[in-house]
Amino acid sequence: MGITHVTARISNLAGTSPTAFEAEFLVDTGSIDCMAPSDKLLAAGIKPEGKRVYELANGQPIEYEYGFARVAFFGDETVTQVIFGPLNTEPILGVVALENTGVVVDPVTRNLKRLHARPLK
Repeated sequence: MGITHVTARISNLAGTSPTAFEAEFLVDTGSIDCMAPSDKLLAAGIKPEGKRVYELANGQPIEYEYGFARVAFFGDETVTQVIFGPLNTEPILGVVALENTGVVVDPVTRNLKRLHARPLK
């Protein structure tokens, strides 16, 4: 599968971020959570809630802080876990945010598309 990006906006849970973080996010269906540079998340009023060990694509485990935020993209918004990544890291939109909004990546066109209905089973 190729590379897909989408413009996304991350703000604090109250939706009162003085400087919400908006950027082009890499859509990564292999990543569970979203990730953004820690300085951008802090500036958006998002606070770390804990630490968790994540496994990188190369298999290396690494501990990151995480928090919770509003993530808006593709005309929808959800609340999801977001990783406080290294400075200047490429922002990642993970699969939980996609599933929460009923958005999938079309494997042929590599474009995002909305599901007609979300399964409840």
